[in-house]
Amino acid sequence: MAEIRHDWSKEEISEIYHTPLMDLIYRAATIHRENEDYGEVQISSLISIKTGGCPEDCGYCPQAARYHTDVQVHAMMQVNEVVSAAQKAKEGGASRLCMGAAWREVRDNRDFDRVLDMVKAVNELDMEVCCTLGMLTETQAQKLADAGLYAYNHNLDTSEDDYKRIISTRTYDDRLNTLHNVRKAKLSVCSGGIVGLGETTADRISMLQTLVNLPKHPESIPINALVPVKGTPLEDQPRVPIQDMVRMIATARIIMPKSVVRLSAGRTEMSLSDQALCFMAGANSIFAGDKLLTTPNPGFNEDMEMFDILGLKPRESFKERKKAKTTESV
Repeated sequence: MAEIRHDWSKEEISEIYHTPLMDLIYRAATIHRENEDYGEVQISSLISIKTGGCPEDCGYCPQAARYHTDVQVHAMMQVNEVVSAAQKAKEGGASRLCMGAAWREVRDNRDFDRVLDMVKAVNELDMEVCCTLGMLTETQAQKLADAGLYAYNHNLDTSEDDYKRIISTRTYDDRLNTLHNVRKAKLSVCSGGIVGLGETTADRISMLQTLVNLPKHPESIPINALVPVKGTPLEDQPRVPIQDMVRMIATARIIMPKSVVRLSAGRTEMSLSDQALCFMAGANSIFAGDKLLTTPNPGFNEDMEMFDILGLKPRESFKERKKAKTTESV
């Protein structure tokens, strides 16, 4: 079985990343098959509960108020609207609902109280609930946990050295502090990055090193391919070659063997065979549904057809929690 480590060097990770591609995929696939139910894929659905008008300057994001994009500002959704979206996602095969708000940080106000109500309501549908709301304090993380939140997403995006080129309105330490607060509240951590920002291979390796050397590996690691949006500073970035995505997924799978690795944004540009390579290399989660916040994404029916072709099946909700309870009762 693959060893769980938190002391990986950049040199070790780089050696894995630069392995000849076929050998890399084989190694990652072998490790992936050591885990139970390697043919299962966790399906998440992502909705934007508050869209646009964000004060941050993330160079890739169409929701930043300072950029002129086609994204229209929408106020916070109502709880019943979120529950309706969650039910539809569940019927489509999703076991997790992720709710995103275009905020710099969580503020203790009526909007946050409404998010807590959303978490409680979706949790009652027997779905894992995830939020991505920007930075949050330890107290706010605990409030979310008390409401029934399962996971919190806060991506590192890129390496610490490259970060200032992409975002100037917050620091890398701000990101890490939020992950620390999430852990303190005993929430599941969802944190990964974006490939195709104009970063170097060394930046990708450095980001993976930061994730793998956290005190506990993130339970979920989204690997996003940049979707360039007109009006943002990164609108002219070229599409990410599929081999780069495969290398990132395979490397993440090898060094974080127990984590869920999510093939996230950018799937609309990938063929069936492209995605099959990513699953073979260790991806075992996707976002399903027509949109990822504001960018296009394959629909549920399309994904179910792909699952049928590849012999994959959706993973049930709360599987790790249920497995732990079964073990305790034996």
